[in-house]
Amino acid sequence: MQLSNDVVMELQENCPSVKNLLLLDSEGKRVAVKYYSDDWPTNQSKLAFEKSLFAKTQKTNARTEAEITLFDENVVVYKFVEDLHFFVTGGDDENELILASVLNGFFEAVTVLLRSSVDQREALTNMDLIFLCIDEIIDGGLILETDGTTIAGKVASHTIDEGAPLSEQTITQALAAAREHFTRSLLR
Repeated sequence: MQLSNDVVMELQENCPSVKNLLLLDSEGKRVAVKYYSDDWPTNQSKLAFEKSLFAKTQKTNARTEAEITLFDENVVVYKFVEDLHFFVTGGDDENELILASVLNGFFEAVTVLLRSSVDQREALTNMDLIFLCIDEIIDGGLILETDGTTIAGKVASHTIDEGAPLSEQTITQALAAAREHFTRSLLR
């Protein structure tokens, strides 16, 4: 069954959505960012938004739990960990709890994938995992998944090196490799 364009447009309008997901360093510089809205059409406007958002939030105490603010007619949920600043932006009519669940899912997935060493150096070293996390959470602004463990599992299954010894694989990678091997043996 194929949906008409009108039905798809209505679904997109009624589903919670994200305008951007930002991961900035302790100086407000980009580590990983993804925009889903045309609210910032140029790279300069995106950088200006990031700079002013960072300036507004840097002195808050968002280290223990997520904070919420209204900024430039957008709801922004953010959290700081070590030298990384995580931000999720939605429209001013978006539900803050849903945006917070996106933020928490992103943070939890990154924590699992970086093996609890969430800092700028590790994030830059594992940039591919960060962007895979973002792609598993949001597609075109629509929220796909918010459970950090599920996101990390999906990302890990994309990055499995089947030639690596089991001792060098994470549990998720080892289970995914075993499941794939078992499936192949059943199909023979």
